[in-house]
Order: sequence, then C-alpha cells, then structure tokens
Amino acid sequence: MTAVLGAVGIGMANEVGKRGLETAGVLVRRIAGREVVAPADPDQTALLARIVYEGVHRDPALARAWQVFARTVPLSGAGTTAGRARPELPPSSRFFTDRDDAMKVLDREASRAADGRPRIALLHGAPGMGTSALAVHWGVRRAAKWFPDGQVHVDLRGFSAGTALDGSSALRSVLRQLGVPDEEVPPTAQDRIILLRSLVAGRRLLMVLDHAYSAAQVRPLITSAPGVFVLVVAANALPGVDAVRVPVGPLAKRDAVRLLTDLTSKQVVSRARATLPDVLARCGGSPFALRAAALRLTDEAAPAARHEASSNADDPVRTAAEDAYRLLAPATARLYRLMSLHPWPAIGPAAASWIGETDTTEAERLLAELVAVHLLELDHDGRHFYRPGVRGHAEDTAHREDRAAGCAAAVTRAVAGHLDLALRAANAALPESWRVPPPPHDDTHPHPSYANRAEAMDALVAERGNLLQAVHAAEEFGDFTTVVRLGQALWPLQLKAGHHEELLPALRLAARTADTHFPGTRAAGALHFQLAHTLGELARHEEAETAAHAAAANERAAGHVRGHASAVELLGLLRLRQWRYEEAYAGFDEAGRIYDTIGPGAEGERDLPRARALLERHRGRALRGLGNREEARERLTVALRFFRDTREAYNTARTLTDLAETSLDSGDPAGALPLIDEAVTALAAERASYHLAHLRALRESCLDPDQSTD
Repeated sequence: MTAVLGAVGIGMANEVGKRGLETAGVLVRRIAGREVVAPADPDQTALLARIVYEGVHRDPALARAWQVFARTVPLSGAGTTAGRARPELPPSSRFFTDRDDAMKVLDREASRAADGRPRIALLHGAPGMGTSALAVHWGVRRAAKWFPDGQVHVDLRGFSAGTALDGSSALRSVLRQLGVPDEEVPPTAQDRIILLRSLVAGRRLLMVLDHAYSAAQVRPLITSAPGVFVLVVAANALPGVDAVRVPVGPLAKRDAVRLLTDLTSKQVVSRARATLPDVLARCGGSPFALRAAALRLTDEAAPAARHEASSNADDPVRTAAEDAYRLLAPATARLYRLMSLHPWPAIGPAAASWIGETDTTEAERLLAELVAVHLLELDHDGRHFYRPGVRGHAEDTAHREDRAAGCAAAVTRAVAGHLDLALRAANAALPESWRVPPPPHDDTHPHPSYANRAEAMDALVAERGNLLQAVHAAEEFGDFTTVVRLGQALWPLQLKAGHHEELLPALRLAARTADTHFPGTRAAGALHFQLAHTLGELARHEEAETAAHAAAANERAAGHVRGHASAVELLGLLRLRQWRYEEAYAGFDEAGRIYDTIGPGAEGERDLPRARALLERHRGRALRGLGNREEARERLTVALRFFRDTREAYNTARTLTDLAETSLDSGDPAGALPLIDEAVTALAAERASYHLAHLRALRESCLDPDQSTD
C-alpha cells in the first residue's frame, strides 16, 4: 500500500498521474471515514498507508475497492518506457595523452567489490586542464566494459552560482537520459530521488556529473546501487562530497609536445622549434591552450601573435584567448566581446545578429570563425557557448574597449530581441490565450513566422535558457516593464512544456518586480497566477496557495473580473489536489459567483459558457471526493453536454472519465464501461497516450468479475 501511494505521488507530473492522485483521495476519504490531507513526504505516505491497511482489513468491500484502484497504478512510477534507454557519453577526443595515473585510480574505484558504500570519484583541476576530457576518455575508451547498461552525462553548468543547475534539475536530466519522458518526471526532488534509485538498482551504469559547482548539486544523484559509479568533475575539490579525489594538473613538457605533435605533425613542430619554448610556457600545460596554439602553428598564413606581457600569465586559458583574439578581424572581435556581457546559456545566429547589429547570415559566418579558433564551443544542438575562462577574457576586453555605454547597449539589444521572440512565439503557440501579452508592432527585429503551434512551442523550448537569463538581465538594467512582459510570455512553456523548476526563479523575480513597480495591476495578478501554477506543479502547496491569493487580490484591485475568477478557481484546484474537498467546492462556487458578475458585452463574456462548464466539472470532482455521487454525476453531466456540443475531444474524454470513476465508486462497472469506451473513441485523434493507458486500466477493472466494490 505504501508502494501504491508512493507511485501515485511520483506519477503526478502528467495529467493521468494527477487523476490517480485524485482517485486515491476519494478512496482514502472513504476508507478513513473523514477528510485526510494528501501526503507531502514519504513519512506521511507511510502513515497514510497504515490507515488504508487498517481500514481495508475491517471491510471487504473497501478491500475490493482498493484492489481495483491499485491495478490502475503503475508501481514503477514511470510508465512503460522508463529504464529502457541506454545513454552514452559524448565522443572522446581523438588525441589524448598522459593521465595514466589518474585513470588507474578511477579503474580501482570503479571495479572494487561492492560493500554498501557508493562508488564515487572526483576529478578536479583548473579550467582548461582537461578534466572533462579525461572523464569522457576514461568512460568511453577504458571503462565501457564495466557499464553495459549505459553511461549518463550531465552538465551541471557550475561555472558560477548563477548558472549552476540545482539538484532537482540535475535529477530531471538523469531521469530523461534513462528513458523517463518529461510527462513522467516526478514534480518533487524527493520523488525524483526515489524513482532514480528504483531505476538504477540492478543496473551497471556510469554517471558523469560534469562542471559541478557544489556538493548540494551532487548529493541527490549519489546512489549506493552496487553497479553504479559516479564520476564528478569540478574545478576544485568540492568540500562535502565524500569521494576518491583525483587531482588533474598541467601536462608535463614531454606530454605537451606529444599533444602538439598529434594535433599538427612532426614537421610543423620541428619548424616551430625556435618559438616552441615560448608557446609551451604560455600554454602552461593546458590541453585547451595547446589545442588553440596548434591552430596557429599549422596555419602558415596566420600572422604571429604578439606575445606581450599581460596579466594572464598564470591563466593559460585566458592567455590562449588573448592570443587568438589579437588575430581576429574587427567585426569578429567585436561580436566575441559583446556576446560575453551576460551569461547566455547558448547563442544562436539570431541572438548574435541582435548583439552584433548585423544580419543572421553574417552572424553565422562570424560565429563559425570564433568556433574555428576555439573562442566558442558548440553544444549538442549546434549552438554556441563560451568556456568560463574565455568568457571572462571577452568580458574584460569588452569593458576595456567598448566602455560602459557600448556594453549596456549590447545587452539591451539582446534583451529586446529575446522579448520580441518570446512574445511572437508565445502568441503563435497559444493564440486563444488572454494571458499572453500581444506581440510588438514595430519592425525592430526580423519577424519569425511559425507554421503551426508546435513550431512556435519548439522555438520557446529551444530558447528558454536565454529567455530566463533575459528576465534577470532586464531586472539588472532596471527595465521592469520588460521583466514583467517576459515573465508573462513564459505561460505557454508552463502550460505545455513543464520545466517548472527551471522557470521558477524567473517567475519569482517577475512577480516581485510586479509587486514593487506595478502593484494592483493585471500584470501582477497574471504573474502571481503563473507562479501559483508552477508551485502547484512542483507540489509546493502552501507557497502555491499564497501566490494564488496574491493573484486574486491583484486582479480584484485591477477590476479584471475574468482574471479574479480564474485565480479563485486555481485556489479551488490546488485544494482539490490536496484532498481538501469542502474548501475546493467552496472555491469553485466563489469563482462561479465572480463569473456571474460579467454582464453582456463585458470583457470575457464570450468565454463564459466554457468557463462555467469547466467549473461544473470541477464541482463534480469535488463532490465525488465528498462522497456525494449523485450530485457529482449531475454536475459532470452538465459539463459533458457542453464539451460534446463544442466538440472538445480532450475535455469530453476527461469528463467521461470522471463519470466512469464515479460509477466505479458506486460499484457500478456496467455503468462505467460505456463511458470509458466513449472516452477512448473521443481520444482517437488526440495524442493522449497517458490518458488512454489509464482508460484501458479502468476498462480491465470493469471486466474483472472480482471488481465489485459494494
């Protein structure tokens, strides 16, 4: 019973998981004979399981009802695909030298006998020393035989506190690589940890956690599963991580020369004999710097870099960046400098064109030049990013050469471009939504066109990292209107794509900004609504309720009736998810009374029939939780009539499922069966695999001769 209830909580990330939670609440209330709030942690889940255990042993009918419900819950908590994927590491470097001692230490830790202690090692060294390359090389070339079930690679982006992934986001990345779809990743970090441990038990996996910033990022991903080896890569020794520490220092002169020879040829190195000592000194044993220097040694047409004294003497990465920078053409050098002024996660041609004040074709050419000389890197999506040391060099150079005004203008152009993209894509993704601000009407930026909603959503998902950074950049520059508008443009990402833990910091910032600079406005109400929605999806119920109350207060102050009613309705939905059925029903009633104040011709009047139908469905769900099945059926039937008439297939199927489950609560499988079959038919043209899987499980319970619950 603990497993079933735990799986219900873990599965809350998708709509069917939420249905399972709702059905569990109805049944638990019936078994306990009183209101029981939904469990918020494993201890509460275990306590609730004891209540269920004692209740079903007192009443055979309740025992049969529990058995029917339990059959519809996948105990894996991750559907049918989780755990089947076999992830792989990125490709290893073609040329690699030295590091034998470090790899022997990794060999020992990875192959030692299981004794209950986690297998974990920490590679640490200064940027540019090849720690990441060593981890990948060892995993691909040397250790693959030990990990036949896959090799996970997670970039923790720990270049600074601002860019580092939190532990919950890192868990999402690992679960996705192990085959868990976004729709099945649990909302809470604790449930993600539980799911991860269940998926890796019995598997032989390597987990490379690259660019770690802190122990807090790493700890949730550590497991004592005997077949899992965790390899952490960091710039320092990370106090707080209990691991075998493997320092990675500069290459010895002999190995540095060997790497240069591998990258070029014996003839090239021989021709450079006179300048080789200076090249090696400037590279400081850094594989990154040596690779950058190899390009200049090979290119006979390239002018020699002027090796002037600089403040980078002890930083080979910045030294290499300076050497490459001095050889750039003016337009390329300017773009290199200006793109570095904010930590954009990934830069594409569009963003480069805004920053560099050029067209996308020219921006693509300049980006390719920067990649060719190792001043930019390419990620797996073909987008561009800086190494931290290189970005530091570019940023310092920009402040020196472009001055404060030029730097501020470049960031402002980037923010404006991202706002334009966000608003246009958000409106194309959700054209019927009144929550998304209208797109701009000027011609400052080239207008992207989207063939359909899916293409617009893809653009928002691809740019989400930069959009979130744009919120912070706008706040830093005091552009509070842009902070608010960007925050509102995130609504389609919340509604359709999830990624709630990524969106949360930007939504908090936008809501705070609205409170400070635009209190009592629709914008403040909208942002608190969005914040409440994301907090609810992350199962942070208390915070979500506070944000929903703030949304209702701001919408009421702004005189926005539709927004006020929607915020109150959200409060009811949050309470419904917590099994607080009486409060939920009261919230839906209050929302209905607010909708009733919208008169003919008033804003939102056209949306009233659908809004009222949704409220009727929500009331029916709350009444079902309260055990008032007859009135629940009446309310649900009213909603069903509207959705049938308006041909809303998905909402028709959801309401039919509510009615079917209400019939099953009453011990009427014969009455539930045709409702389930109609719901399946309604979803025939929809991509609703999770809902269909749930309906199939319900149908099987209707056909089971032992399913009777009364």
